[in-house]
Amino acid sequence: MSDTENCKIKSSVIKNISFKEISVIKNIIFWIDIVPDTENNKNAIFARPFNNTNAIPQQLTGDNFYIKSNFHGYGGKPYQCIEVHNQIYLIWIDQLSKALWFQIFKVQEMFPTIDDEYLVSETKPRQLTQAIETNFDSSFVISENKLLFGLCEIKNTDYLFSLDLKKTRQEIRKIKRFDNFVGNLSSNCSANLFSWIEWNDLDMPWEQNSLFFAIINNDGELQKIKEFCNKIINVEKKVSFFQPFWISDSLFVCSEDSTGWWNLCFLDITDIENIVIKKRIIKSFTEYGTPQWVSGISLLSGTIKNLFCLAKQKNSWILEQYQNLSCVEAIQLPFSSISDFGVFDQKLFIRGSTIGYSDYLFENDFADNSPANFSTEIHVETVNYFSKPESFWFKGFNNQSTHSFIYKPLIEKFIKPPLIVKAHSGPTDCFDGSLNSEVQYWTSRGFTFAEVNYGGSSGFGREYRERLNYNWGIIDSYDCKALVRELIRLNLVDNTKVAILGNSAGGLTAINSLCESQLFKVAICKYPVLDLNDMYNNTHRFEKGYLNSLVGEYSKFRNEYNLRSPISKINKLKKPILLFHGKKDFVISYKQTLKIREQLVKNNKYSDVIIFDDEGHGFKKTYTKKTVLCKSKEFLENTLNI
Repeated sequence: MSDTENCKIKSSVIKNISFKEISVIKNIIFWIDIVPDTENNKNAIFARPFNNTNAIPQQLTGDNFYIKSNFHGYGGKPYQCIEVHNQIYLIWIDQLSKALWFQIFKVQEMFPTIDDEYLVSETKPRQLTQAIETNFDSSFVISENKLLFGLCEIKNTDYLFSLDLKKTRQEIRKIKRFDNFVGNLSSNCSANLFSWIEWNDLDMPWEQNSLFFAIINNDGELQKIKEFCNKIINVEKKVSFFQPFWISDSLFVCSEDSTGWWNLCFLDITDIENIVIKKRIIKSFTEYGTPQWVSGISLLSGTIKNLFCLAKQKNSWILEQYQNLSCVEAIQLPFSSISDFGVFDQKLFIRGSTIGYSDYLFENDFADNSPANFSTEIHVETVNYFSKPESFWFKGFNNQSTHSFIYKPLIEKFIKPPLIVKAHSGPTDCFDGSLNSEVQYWTSRGFTFAEVNYGGSSGFGREYRERLNYNWGIIDSYDCKALVRELIRLNLVDNTKVAILGNSAGGLTAINSLCESQLFKVAICKYPVLDLNDMYNNTHRFEKGYLNSLVGEYSKFRNEYNLRSPISKINKLKKPILLFHGKKDFVISYKQTLKIREQLVKNNKYSDVIIFDDEGHGFKKTYTKKTVLCKSKEFLENTLNI
């Protein structure tokens, strides 16, 4: 099938709909999914009527696309749907043609028979740009005179650009070159006011960034740019702005963490030279934001008439509905993690996970259904077959209160259960208690499993995140050890059978913990960070400055980079380690793991390194995941005498 054809995919062909990167416009829901019966790396944008799970998906883009964003390395949503005068403009990023594509659709006034289309193509697919070596973001804006504005990254430099939607295979028109990183392009309804955030290459966006506003004329030229500076918020302190978002022509909302928590802030931008704080929502232990690893993360959506906001309140998610800047409803959600969220008018979707249910897609039209219907808890008959996370606080580094999740064994197989401790990656990430098949695998075999939100984890405010500043490789390992000591003190686990796991940055924490303490007997790691010097010299642009806050400026803290690198301790380590790595890992080279293979095997007969030829940074294939669990089980049985 050519890329100029639309098609309808029968439900019998799409066996498991993934619902990745969801959007909603009018009464249609959109998502990315693989194209059945095609080669690898082929995917498409699909659509169906909102809240009609029995509808047959309609494939909107052809079979010859790989729709993906690589913006700033980690990417984000690779397409955007924009309503323009009752039409739906669909713009997507294709890696095969190395170009932006565009097509206009119109929603059928009455949905036809089951075999027909919900969206009718008004134009053929059009390649907007020439093939170009660039990383596009998908935060697009369309002006009244049909100019498309967006952000891109060319040769490690960010630009604001524009394209003429009436032309094909054109060069991008660079409007502004940025000295630093840029993200979150957004505009008001009239598209004459723009906003974005910038951060320098020594910071990560959640550490400190700046909020900008700009006036743009009818010719697509920037007339004036103004940085938002306010004594109350960001003049005298480091602040991170999250998801700047327009809710009318002059009103604007974002999250900012000047209080120590990402709280809501409403601004009046009637006069760009005199930006007025209209309202602030200040709550402790509540986060309306999250670290911006990828672009397009959404926790806020809607208009001034109906604005919906997600917030993490301790270990629970809440949904708030605002009308004219006042909260009219706050609803407790049954999800432990949320991966997708969007709003059109009062139609709202949330994709989340909870124990017993993974990636549940909830759709609700608030115009037709009362909020009470939405808040109905998800009941799962099989929930009793899962080990549930129990929030467990303990004294970590400097006696500071530190969080973890404990999963008790599903079966009583041991007098005292063995313990597996896991350190998360990031290291600014966090464990949220969501359903994890790896955790359930071990608890179903009699293990206690602990997920450590060591100092530096997100979701607990800025102060908690900043505990790790200059202390990565110290506090994270200390907190893992402190948790084990507490569980042993409470007589909950077998102190002779304690293992530690870690992926990526968590691998550094795991191996350092193994090296520094007799508490841990073995370690299992996937694609671990082994050498901080190598990470500094070879990591991609987005993370180039990350180590400045985690360890210190490289030229001044070279000794710390050596001391905290697991590779510098391997020769002295006599404990068993099992490592997994993929040859297609472009974040951490598998060659670093191969470097220590000989020494590990020499030190201990149970140590091993397993390389997968067709995996990258984050294992995707079911076969690989099964292999990792089987090899890990065999490894722990041998090393812990189980």
